[in-house]
Amino acid sequence: MKALPGETDFVVVGAGIAGLRASVELASAGRVLCLAKREVTESNTQYAQGGIAAALSDDDEVSLHLDDTLKAGDGLCNEAAARILVEEGPARIEELIEWGTQFDRTGTKIAFTREGAHSRNRVLHAHGDSTGREIGRALYLKAKALKPIEFREFEFTTEIVMREGRASGVKVLDNEGHLHEIHASSVLLATGGLGQVYSDTTNPQVATGDGVAMAFRAGAEISDMEFVQFHPTALYLKGAPRFLLSEALRGEGGYLRNLELQRFMHKYHEMAELAPRDVVARAIAHELEITKRPDAVVYLDLTHLNSERVRKRFPTIYATCMRYNIDIADELVPIRPAAHYAMGGARTDLDGRTSIPGLYAAGEVACTGVHGANRLASNSLLEGLVYGARAGRTMRDETRSPRHTNTTSKPRVEVNGSAAEIEKFIQKVQAKMWQHVAVVRDGKALKQVVADLTAMKPQLPMSGDRRRHEAANILESGLLITRSALAREESRGAHYRVDFPIKNDRKFNKHSVVIGDTISFE
Repeated sequence: MKALPGETDFVVVGAGIAGLRASVELASAGRVLCLAKREVTESNTQYAQGGIAAALSDDDEVSLHLDDTLKAGDGLCNEAAARILVEEGPARIEELIEWGTQFDRTGTKIAFTREGAHSRNRVLHAHGDSTGREIGRALYLKAKALKPIEFREFEFTTEIVMREGRASGVKVLDNEGHLHEIHASSVLLATGGLGQVYSDTTNPQVATGDGVAMAFRAGAEISDMEFVQFHPTALYLKGAPRFLLSEALRGEGGYLRNLELQRFMHKYHEMAELAPRDVVARAIAHELEITKRPDAVVYLDLTHLNSERVRKRFPTIYATCMRYNIDIADELVPIRPAAHYAMGGARTDLDGRTSIPGLYAAGEVACTGVHGANRLASNSLLEGLVYGARAGRTMRDETRSPRHTNTTSKPRVEVNGSAAEIEKFIQKVQAKMWQHVAVVRDGKALKQVVADLTAMKPQLPMSGDRRRHEAANILESGLLITRSALAREESRGAHYRVDFPIKNDRKFNKHSVVIGDTISFE
């Protein structure tokens, strides 16, 4: 096995859309080491089905995309961040096309679809419902062709190395359990999401909140962690994963029906099935609650649409559901909400800088405030693309030589506790988070979860193999979400408190900021 370098110019932790785009930007300034926790192809980017939003169609305007983003964010978007997203997005997508990304077309023109809370058809897609995978493919090939970039797979980053108040590298656990220290002029966190904090999630197993937890332990400011988006439509079958059923299914005309097979979304929002995700998720949660049945579901109904078009437009979703004997074109699909996306993360400025010198963040792990309290559909890939490029550019312009340090790999650290015990620990955290810190929350339960998770901390040492580190990161991220949710005594966007059901602009039209044991609103 090739030894990891002890020194490089830039470390990029994560090989999703944000990490890849930043690596491309950094390649002109020095050596770039891009670390993937598993295969380069295993990230939230690869699972993004619906598409990427941008004002590129003839009947669209950047100002309309901005308006839709701000409305979905429920009053909490950082307008400057949102403006950058929608203004720079078209150029970044044109760049992707130049680099070989094959978006779906109608004839010679790019095909656009609509998703929830969009006022125009502005969502580009690829291979029907494999947009993230196609973008990831093209970006990886672009980055791989640049000699200064080295990719390392199955390298688990455990800690940010700090020296004199500055991030100066990372500690990495390799696939054989050996710990390495890598020094660099700067570090970019592009680790993606934290869906595995919850028992029900559309996220892959790698999404364990590693970047947020590492940034928090290093002393960085963490912001807006209470805002976790629950995707309204995840496949719900016993024995099946909570597979994402893209919002584009509703964008194409799909209906939602309750157990009585009645459409219900018109009772909750004027846009019905195309309402913002937080509204749809809470509506489904309410429909489930009034059944008084623990196994209740609602249904996604595409049976009134052209069956051949459905199968052709959504080949991955169709094939996956067929593995569980459900033909989405001819049958109702049982669904429930599932944890999907974190609006919060390591707080950054508009150029990717965190509160720690030398430490940058981009993509889902970061929080610029661009999504506010609720992300607009298909703005996630766009965020990784736009802010990955911006963070890479800033790191490049602010580069400084890493201090040379001779480092050697440390021997494998043996730990007590079986793999089964670690999994049981993780499941206990996930169950608490899903039961009490999901779509609907209340203060009494949140206080209890904070106490319970805090009491669990000493039960799992930080040292050891990668799954133990993941367990610690899941616990830390869960605590950050719960503490922030307890502090925000209002309901806004994806955060809903039954004990504070009204939005309180006077007191809480601000972003939560966590540093250590302190939570403030700024």
